[in-house]
Amino acid sequence: MKLNKIVKGVFAVALVATLAACGGAKDATQTKGDAASQGEIAVISRESGSGTRGAFIELTKVEAKGDDGKKKDMTIDTAEIANSTNIVMTSVANNPAAIGYISLGSVNDKVKALKVDGVEATAAGVKDGSYKLSRPFNIATKGEASPEAQDFINFILSKQGQEVVEKEGYIAKIETPAEYTGNGMKGKITISGSSSVTPVMEKLKEAYNVINPDMAIQIQQSDSTTGMTDAINGISDIGMASRELKEEEKASLTPTVIALDGIAIIVNNENATTDMSMEQIKGVYTGEITSWDALAAK
Repeated sequence: MKLNKIVKGVFAVALVATLAACGGAKDATQTKGDAASQGEIAVISRESGSGTRGAFIELTKVEAKGDDGKKKDMTIDTAEIANSTNIVMTSVANNPAAIGYISLGSVNDKVKALKVDGVEATAAGVKDGSYKLSRPFNIATKGEASPEAQDFINFILSKQGQEVVEKEGYIAKIETPAEYTGNGMKGKITISGSSSVTPVMEKLKEAYNVINPDMAIQIQQSDSTTGMTDAINGISDIGMASRELKEEEKASLTPTVIALDGIAIIVNNENATTDMSMEQIKGVYTGEITSWDALAAK
């Protein structure tokens, strides 16, 4: 009789374990139940002047209208603030509980990009519209651009320039770009702004300098708002923004879209999560969802 009770107890424990495993299989956001996906979520956000943050909070509805009718950024107060794409990536790569968002073109194998509503974060998904987290890369000038700045802009929008854009993992914006023919341009220009646009701008500069080696191009990385302010104040010849320009910026500047880019939701490579809905992303960034366990239950 005593042996029978022991057998029944072992069976009950096994049954509970089986049911628990079945319950985990229902969770579409995780592929394995390791400890990396447990515990509190470490939310990482960009700084308030970031174009990536501006586009992210708008697309995910983390930005909402208050009682006064004005839009308000509802990002959770405890979020870690990172002032560049690289800092977000480093923070996520070093913290198994972290989540962040960055330019899709900047994703590498040190972090994992999640699916959003079941759609992979790819350039093809941005291009066909199936991946919903996307925004434009803009450059902007005040008044008529200098001959040197205009020549570089002509290169960016040319066949060669748009090929650089696509090679770096972004979506070329110009349908039928013209061939660029260099004319030995000499001089100096300054470009400033978005840390998301900076990597592709550096590659465009390199390609341009192969054709025009005597053109000195200085690129200063900051954020979209600073880039637009610099262009307005004449500090830079060209400003960079990883978002649409605000109405007050458009009053002083002429924007030009040079590419389209996705915003990737990234987690640590040890994290078992593979997919999040837009609603879940909003919940994490507004503080409605605070743990990976709670996310898995949603």
